[in-house]
Amino acid sequence: MRVGYPTVSLAQRRYPPLFCCVILEIRLNKVFPSAAAAVADIPSGATLMLGGFGLCGIPENLIHALVEENAARGLNGLHTISNNMGVDGSGMGLMLEAGMIASHTGSYVGENKLLEDKVIKGQLDLRLIPQGTLAERIRAGGAGIPAFFTPTGAGTLIAEGKETRTFDGRPYLLESWLRADFALVKAWKGDRAGNLIYRKTARNFNPMMAAAARITIAEVEELVEVGQLDPDAVVTPGVYVQRILEGERYEKRIERRTVRTAT
Repeated sequence: MRVGYPTVSLAQRRYPPLFCCVILEIRLNKVFPSAAAAVADIPSGATLMLGGFGLCGIPENLIHALVEENAARGLNGLHTISNNMGVDGSGMGLMLEAGMIASHTGSYVGENKLLEDKVIKGQLDLRLIPQGTLAERIRAGGAGIPAFFTPTGAGTLIAEGKETRTFDGRPYLLESWLRADFALVKAWKGDRAGNLIYRKTARNFNPMMAAAARITIAEVEELVEVGQLDPDAVVTPGVYVQRILEGERYEKRIERRTVRTAT
């Protein structure tokens, strides 16, 4: 016996063709009620990128939340990537004081005496990278570029163990990308979809780090509804941001205050 479908002409059909279109709108809730909630699932041993240059543009509220997580559940063994390590008693210096950091990759650590002490005692693995190379390695991580050549560091201690090639008579080093499990960034304004606008020099490393991590957590000074940001002013598109929150407090401390001598 042959089983099949009867042949029916289009004119004989009393129902529309079996074609349908389902429009499904999915709205992702990226907004977190607090910094503590946003970092609650960061595990010990994770690799973190933290935006900022000195104390400018650092994710202050997220850093405080991480320190509180250390006190609550022993969050530690973190591998941090940041331009510098804040200062004693502020910024990432708080994380260092709490004993949360196992290794640090950056370009400048001269303002933190505790870091110097820990490195000398062998309590912290420190990797110093030329600042431009650090920035490009992070940018490469976000752009999906596994490696690139740069002349910076050729012929110095930085070149030890690295592949070197000559281009136009000049030696270049092969440098690999940098990526992280989480990126903690700070922006001036953001909307509920995660689009970010930075303010002046507080922009620094934040945009490139936002693109180079598996999960990006952004804290902003002002959180607005979708459509309230000028599209031309957006630097980091929301596609790179998985979590966003409005910061509760901002000290915006000056790293090294210099004033004119009174006359």
